[in-house]
Amino acid sequence: MEHVTILLTGGTILTMNHDLDVIHDGAIAIKDEKIVALGPSANITARYEADTTIDCSGQYILPGLVNAHTHVPMTLLRGLADDLRLDVWLMGYMMPVEREFVSPEFCQLGTRLACAEMIRAGVTSFADMYYFESDVAKVVDEVGMRAMLCESILKFPTPDAATFEESLSYTQTFIEEWRDHPRITPTVAPHAPYSNTQETLEKSTALARDNDLPLMIHISETQREVEDMKAEEGMRVVNWVADVGVLDVPTIAAHCVHIDEAEMRILKAHGTSVAHCPSANLKLASGIAPVSQMLDLGLNVAIGTDGPASNNDLDMFEEMRLAALVAKVNPIDPTAVPAHTALTMATRNGAKALGMEGKTGVLAEGMLADVIVVDAQTTHNTPRFDHNPQAVYSQLVYASKSHDVCHTICHGQFLMRDRQLTTLDEAAIATESAVFAAEVGKFLSEREENTLSKLIAVGIDVERSESFEVQIKAVLDDPSMIENLLSHEHVEVIRAVHYRQYDTYFIFNDADGSRVRYREDDGIDGSGNVASVRMRLTYTSAAKERAFHDTILLSHSRFIAPASHPLRFYQEYFKASDERQLQKERRRWHIHYQGTLFYINLDRLVEPKIGDLFIEIKARTWSQRDAEHKADMIREMMAVIGLEVADVIHQDYLDMSPDEVIS
Repeated sequence: MEHVTILLTGGTILTMNHDLDVIHDGAIAIKDEKIVALGPSANITARYEADTTIDCSGQYILPGLVNAHTHVPMTLLRGLADDLRLDVWLMGYMMPVEREFVSPEFCQLGTRLACAEMIRAGVTSFADMYYFESDVAKVVDEVGMRAMLCESILKFPTPDAATFEESLSYTQTFIEEWRDHPRITPTVAPHAPYSNTQETLEKSTALARDNDLPLMIHISETQREVEDMKAEEGMRVVNWVADVGVLDVPTIAAHCVHIDEAEMRILKAHGTSVAHCPSANLKLASGIAPVSQMLDLGLNVAIGTDGPASNNDLDMFEEMRLAALVAKVNPIDPTAVPAHTALTMATRNGAKALGMEGKTGVLAEGMLADVIVVDAQTTHNTPRFDHNPQAVYSQLVYASKSHDVCHTICHGQFLMRDRQLTTLDEAAIATESAVFAAEVGKFLSEREENTLSKLIAVGIDVERSESFEVQIKAVLDDPSMIENLLSHEHVEVIRAVHYRQYDTYFIFNDADGSRVRYREDDGIDGSGNVASVRMRLTYTSAAKERAFHDTILLSHSRFIAPASHPLRFYQEYFKASDERQLQKERRRWHIHYQGTLFYINLDRLVEPKIGDLFIEIKARTWSQRDAEHKADMIREMMAVIGLEVADVIHQDYLDMSPDEVIS
């Protein structure tokens, strides 16, 4: 008899080959890292003896599942921020925490936790997109799983690189270090078109092409991503990515929720694989990907869990079930994506997506021994029917659970035997993860109590500044009075503009009386049309720094920056104690008074409607002495205009009492 390493006997073998052959009472012989034979148990056991023989009666034997898209270190961020839109979740919580905490140690611990979860769920191979992928690789190597590990490239700083050039350099070194590993494929992952530039995408693609490697990228995950691309580039996302050349290398396009038939055909023509992530797309309300249409057109569609911070698990059994179910909804067709197709997507199609077609994803002689054994005799899998050859797939996809997996074998080695992990210490992982979670929880709790910190956290891609201003606000009885100043011999008018301003104030019940103003400035041309639009954020506190001459106030804006997100983002992110709106027409003049720059605003409030016309005189300042000097000059200008102390108002527009509002 021939000697092999492992014999699995007596089980129902689902080969997942193109003919979907099923062998009842079958056996598999494994020698070292490969399958050397499979067939009826009587035939295999008559030919082979093994170091380890396992009776798999009443169990299914099938290829290890392939998780085609995830971010495994993010297991440590599981449950951190849920029930949020994608942009608020990503920009408001994930990225700020990642900037603070992600490190090689973070990625190693998160990967250990993820590998333990995936092995228990029958996953033997996965495709990852994250940071410090070299450290992820070290853990994958130790644990014994198979993985395509993709280093993330973004246009802004990441936890492991200050610039995208550094990211590319890191990735090249990572590739050189791991490229000959038998279970690890190191490569590159430009995160998404919206988080990259054409240059970063082109250089990422060149890196993959020069090293003869695939790449991974997020594509059309949300409708907003599609609309932004159409507005900016005049085309849909897949069309633009194809024009840039990204699809010229083997690509895993994650999500593809919002693509049309023309885009599907482009992906098919380039041999691109799609990683369908139903749980994350549903949880983030991104939508339901048109998977049945993709499959009908011949696209290779695999299944991924996405990251455990957006899913919130790495359970491929749940993903298979959802992939089959949600695909039936849009076409209103219960025959769309039947169970055997869903299992194919999670095995053979996944292997193809990861560039391992013909090596794994199918049980056949000569294939790598990535095999799982699933208990078919659980209560939720009872009864079973044998009259329909498709019933075995229905049992696995619609009834089986991840915890039914008994054994997980990768590359011919047991990673789990009799539901016991062989290469990981789960108790130690849980202890370390709890310590880390406490640190993150403390960080977020402190941030939530500090409005300025929370604001700065979402301003990574803008220039921020703070300013002090001396200013006066007064009622102006006659608009023509301002001409007294503009025509004065000591005044030079530098610029005159007309704005329509829409202000939303977020008000917080904190110790500082914090306020964040989101302002949309619409520049109005001579014909009364909107000629330009800009959005800005300003953070202030309710209290003023001090007053000069009992009329001129010194105020402090501690944060001024362009608003990089829409108003809706800040509303959902801040969840302020109160929210108020102002709308006003503003005429503004930039003037030099005795050679010093001042700003003159002539304001009429539209909403709430207040009958008076207001004038503001203000100037930025940087020292006590400068503030006092400019306060004296403002007092002189008040006299030129003809303003009296009685005309001065110390309140912000936001704080004017209700009796000043005209009904």
